Amino acid sequence: FPDMSLLDQIAEERIREAQRRGEFERLPGAGRPLVLDDDAMIPAELRMAYRILKNAGCAPPEVLARRELAGLEAALPELVEDDPERRRALARIEALRVMLDAHGRDLRLDDAVYRERLLQRFGRT
Repeated sequence: FPDMSLLDQIAEERIREAQRRGEFERLPGAGRPLVLDDDAMIPAELRMAYRILKNAGCAPPEVLARRELAGLEAALPELVEDDPERRRALARIEALRVMLDAHGRDLRLDDAVYRERLLQRFGRT
């Protein structure tokens, strides 16, 4: 798999292993659509990678920050203009935006530390 990312290679290998063990046979809900979490704020090309990381307990801080930001932005219209809770929400929104801008908006699988954590998590060290 020379042109596949590390994450793609790990996912493909795990899927094949599970298929060989028969883990996909007769699963509850077979043939029905999956009910997925709301990931509308995550770019379409990154959604699967983020979902795999989340399910493995390895959600990157950017994902958590984006979800919190989306939740705060959705709740903002319900908050009264001079309410201290609204001011806290606005401050947190700004802090999250600054953090996302400072760290970039891409999943950084090339980062050596993050790559090593993935390898450790999936038993590849």
